[in-house]
Amino acid sequence: MTQATSPQPLAFDLLTPAAAQDAHPLYHRLRAEQPIHWSPQLHGWVLTRHADISNALRDNRLVAGPMTVQFDRLPAEARQQLLPLRDAVNMWMGHTTHEGHLRFQSLLKRYFTPRTVENLRPRIQSITDTLLDAAAPKGTVELVEELAIPLPSSVIAEMLGVPLSDEHMLQRWSRDLTPIFSAFDVQQLMQSQKSVMEMMSYMRDVLAKHRSAPTDSILEVFARAQTEGLVSEEEIVSNCVLLLFAGHETTARLISKGMNLLFQHPEQLAKLREDASLIPQAVEEMLRFADVVGFITRLTVAPVELGGQAMEPYQMVYLALAAANRDPAVFAEPDRFDITRKPSKHVAFGFGSFYCLGAALARLEAQVFFETLLRRFPKVRPATGTQPGWELRIPLNRELRALPVEL
Repeated sequence: MTQATSPQPLAFDLLTPAAAQDAHPLYHRLRAEQPIHWSPQLHGWVLTRHADISNALRDNRLVAGPMTVQFDRLPAEARQQLLPLRDAVNMWMGHTTHEGHLRFQSLLKRYFTPRTVENLRPRIQSITDTLLDAAAPKGTVELVEELAIPLPSSVIAEMLGVPLSDEHMLQRWSRDLTPIFSAFDVQQLMQSQKSVMEMMSYMRDVLAKHRSAPTDSILEVFARAQTEGLVSEEEIVSNCVLLLFAGHETTARLISKGMNLLFQHPEQLAKLREDASLIPQAVEEMLRFADVVGFITRLTVAPVELGGQAMEPYQMVYLALAAANRDPAVFAEPDRFDITRKPSKHVAFGFGSFYCLGAALARLEAQVFFETLLRRFPKVRPATGTQPGWELRIPLNRELRALPVEL
């Protein structure tokens, strides 16, 4: 009779609450010991070096669209139940084929020009002032829910022709989409599917109204592309759902996590109070340091060799952008938050053909927000007797859900 042997302990456990609370000690170990690491927990490769991740983002043999693979790993009954969600996700820019991604990217570049983004500055300023006007009489404000989320969600809603009166409904739907990008829990995904289907139905109505009374919005770019035979209506409404979600999530994280960083580093906050011209640099350092995007995923579609490691076709690859942004080979004292740091070669918005189209807009929204907040409320501080509210999102991530502040 043979004695059962216990499984060998993992050298790197990526699914612990401690790793989600602060992934950087683990990232530093991985970068030093196994910078290209096969994770049996994630069924994929985890990359942590800046150079490897930059090369991977340039390599056409690593493509987006791996969430389809995640769906295919679910039990047969769940795959059948979630087929509508899988079909919708399969049309999302950045999660479709490489050719499909480039097709949508070329369309949206017609709208996200430097001039168009800069022309949004007065509207961003107006929305920021309105939000702060509403917060001022209360003295204390919950920054995440009352400022960081409403600002970018209002901007992207207007860009898509969505009435601001429906903004709270869109925010609720968007919250339900988060599980699609994290751990695949079937019950959570069923709620995600319900919200995606509701959002698509809603956007069909918005698109129909736009066609009867066209406006200068992203919808006009899509509508013209459809007449040119470049996209279908189903692709339009599906990608509008993605834009409503992605168009505010990253910026909301940047604003809320950036503000929390300033509170944690009062000497840096003092520098901003004294010199508003540092705000653009400060925003870049927030993007580098705050884990605004922890990691993104890719799928190999051919044999790939990266950093001396051979990868087989159809393997998942996790690009730890947060780890790349603290690589000591690129950043001096990488674990130090320094708003005067320059230049910054961070990869928070990706790289190459998958560079985030909304990067300039996110930067502008954050810069306007911090400039306005510190000008109008120079004594802004954490609310007395409160702590930031965090939600762990395994693997390797946490979301700032509450940041009470006193104005």
